[in-house]
Amino acid sequence: MGLSGVALLSATAGAFLAMTMASTPLMQRKLSAKDAAVFSKGDLSAGKNLKLPSLTRPVNILVLGTKVLTSDLADEPPPNQQNLGYHALVNSFDGLTDTMLLLRFDPETKRVVLLSIPRDTRVDISGYGTNKINAANSLGGPALSARAVSELLGGIGVDRYVTLNVQGVEALINALGGVTVYVPKDMKYQDDSQHLYVNLKAGKQHLNGDQALQLLRFRNDELGDIGRVQRQQMVMRALSEQALNPATVARLPKILSVIKSHIDTNLSVEELVALVGFATGIDRSKMQMLIVPGDYGDISTYGTSYWLPNQEKIQAMAAQFFDFGVTATDASQPTHLRISIQDSTRRAAPELVANRLSQAGYADSIVTDPVGEPLTSTRIVAQQGDLKSAEAVRSLLGVGEIRVEGTGDLESDITIQLGQDWLQSQFQTTQTDPGSSSLR
Repeated sequence: MGLSGVALLSATAGAFLAMTMASTPLMQRKLSAKDAAVFSKGDLSAGKNLKLPSLTRPVNILVLGTKVLTSDLADEPPPNQQNLGYHALVNSFDGLTDTMLLLRFDPETKRVVLLSIPRDTRVDISGYGTNKINAANSLGGPALSARAVSELLGGIGVDRYVTLNVQGVEALINALGGVTVYVPKDMKYQDDSQHLYVNLKAGKQHLNGDQALQLLRFRNDELGDIGRVQRQQMVMRALSEQALNPATVARLPKILSVIKSHIDTNLSVEELVALVGFATGIDRSKMQMLIVPGDYGDISTYGTSYWLPNQEKIQAMAAQFFDFGVTATDASQPTHLRISIQDSTRRAAPELVANRLSQAGYADSIVTDPVGEPLTSTRIVAQQGDLKSAEAVRSLLGVGEIRVEGTGDLESDITIQLGQDWLQSQFQTTQTDPGSSSLR
């Protein structure tokens, strides 16, 4: 199988080289010399002698997801979108960004890190003052967005950008054959003003592009935009596990042709191939996904809904995951950790876990709402990226897989999502020690 994969990759090399001889970025917006200088000029990849390009150094890619409506345009919409009676989607890259991600591809550590930046994050945008970070793209394009992200994260450099509008997301997911995910709850929402209709049932299912967009765009719940960020991470993990394989690399020319009119990037095709090729070779289950640490601000204080970034936690995250700054070496002390316990089995008696944690010195652990998805393996979610503490908790429980992602309890440092393996471990304990606590 390995040789077949190598042969498949090699067979596509000639086609890619034919596509990329001009090494032209897939740009649909022009950058001034000043704006272009925001992004690094160094080479990211190398490839020759009919071999696919490969990454030569760590790379930070800013991903911007836009949704532009006819009502957002300063000028009149195209003739075919006038007098529709509703605000239609426009194939544009110039509006507010609903999604902002900073991706790090690191060939030295062989890992991919994804940092989600909430659209409502409060920042100072150069030349425009205090604003939500999602306004940077509409005010100054990808370069101003990159500046704002870099300043938010303490100076982390941005090498390239990719802008993809919602029509492109739908086309991309369809080109990949859809995505299988667990929809966490029934989702029903209707907005006639922009013909947005969300109608999804809870449960594991295979979604096409339109259905995946419904999942990604839904925000009519108590978590608002942060809930949408969590669902974005869920879909991206599912796509990475299902679609990143040698067969996808072979289909990349077709995929690019499908979404070409909906993507704007200063990546060359060779660089894009190198990034996809690198991602196919890593353990995607260990892809690390984070959310900019922070909390919602009081609307009565700020006049609008802001996500207030926590600079101290951002510095620690930048050092650990982006190799920028000084890395903290010690795990948080048990007395300082907030741990949430969620049951996916409905029979795992999470209170037993809380008691065990308390006996081990973890003073701040609570049982929160159950997880909708039934899990085979317990997940220990390092919500803030604290891997050492997550490993200590896993050692205490004796089961589970560690995940670095923002899909746990937002107010926790570590979220334990109990699965069937925890039930099995407790059953074995009661068999060997009849006097131990039994499950309810």
